[in-house]
Amino acid sequence: MSKIKLASRLSKVRVSPTVAISNRAKELKAAGRDIIPLSAGEPDFDTPSNVQRAAQAAINRGETHYTMAEGIIDLRQAICNKFKRDNLLEYQPEEIIVGAGGKQVIFNAMMATLEPDDEVIIQAPYWVSYPDIVLLFDANPVIVDSTEDNGFLMTASQLEAAITPRTRWVFINSPSNPTGAVYSENDFKALGEVLRSYPDVWVMSDDIYESIVFEGARFTSFAQAVPELKDRTLTVNGLSKSYAMTGWRVGYGAGDKDLIKAMTKIQGQSTLHPCSITQWAALEALEGPQEILSEMLATFDRRRVSTMASLNAINGLHCFAPSGAFYLFVSILDHLGRSSSSGSALDSDVDWVMALMEEQGVSVVPGSAFGTDGYFRLSFAASDDDLARACERIARFGKSLQ
Repeated sequence: MSKIKLASRLSKVRVSPTVAISNRAKELKAAGRDIIPLSAGEPDFDTPSNVQRAAQAAINRGETHYTMAEGIIDLRQAICNKFKRDNLLEYQPEEIIVGAGGKQVIFNAMMATLEPDDEVIIQAPYWVSYPDIVLLFDANPVIVDSTEDNGFLMTASQLEAAITPRTRWVFINSPSNPTGAVYSENDFKALGEVLRSYPDVWVMSDDIYESIVFEGARFTSFAQAVPELKDRTLTVNGLSKSYAMTGWRVGYGAGDKDLIKAMTKIQGQSTLHPCSITQWAALEALEGPQEILSEMLATFDRRRVSTMASLNAINGLHCFAPSGAFYLFVSILDHLGRSSSSGSALDSDVDWVMALMEEQGVSVVPGSAFGTDGYFRLSFAASDDDLARACERIARFGKSLQ
């Protein structure tokens, strides 16, 4: 039998490293191993009960038919209200698109705007999907390496140096996955000062972790900090992290109405629209009681502090202190070049992560998956018991290295 001929663009794209590691953890668990999964970026809370009830009520009302491709008007208006309430940003419903997760919104935007050999500036460490989405459209990710010494933030001089005549977008993620770094208003103003001179360069501001900010750090959206660039900023957000709605698949984007119209045209030929029931649930999440946000934040903060203390006490490990999101980005540079108790050579962070999972049953993600070698990312969106047991196992693993 002849095999199907796959598009050459697929050779440029990786399987998501976080998905691959999660799948291996599931395989080991299915085989009877006690695996503590700390690799996925998913809150361990249930979706709020009022949101669940809203979904059930929508089903009972018969809200099970096609909707507008860009999302129901009630939800898009609620998103406008949210931007005005939380970010002091004015949008109209025609400047909003609702997608099946924030990833689809970003995907639609890149499909609508990128030509072959265009460039997109992406700061490392980055969310794993950013470069691959760009590559799918035959454009080129331009990686700007940030360092722990600089708080894992891209500087204005780095941005200036990375811009070329081919640059079409700059991706910004604050709070950051995987580091938890948060840009201040002044940080954004400095980047905006650079971008002011490049009118053809647009900003994709990924605000998905907006509600998860610690230690007195203050969240500011890029368009809020640099209002003169609002018209060429696509602000992407969603409900997955804030309202524990990962499986519901609902995200949204706000930006120039011509861009939103183009993205809607693309979405109309792919998924058409997000699930109708999900949209009514999302409406309740945005307009209903908001206590869940502070309750989740307090829990995350407690776990952040305790887990960071436990990991920093392990010889050879060092945690970057996150100001937001629910991850720890942990340096393992002092462990590389050694071997594990089973004799596995730990020459890279991938070797270290795989040995930890195989020998101690803890699943985390190597820093190289995010474009920065010598680290691992651990999600503290897990139970206190799992986090405590995981830290004990990681300490045991560290002591066993030779």
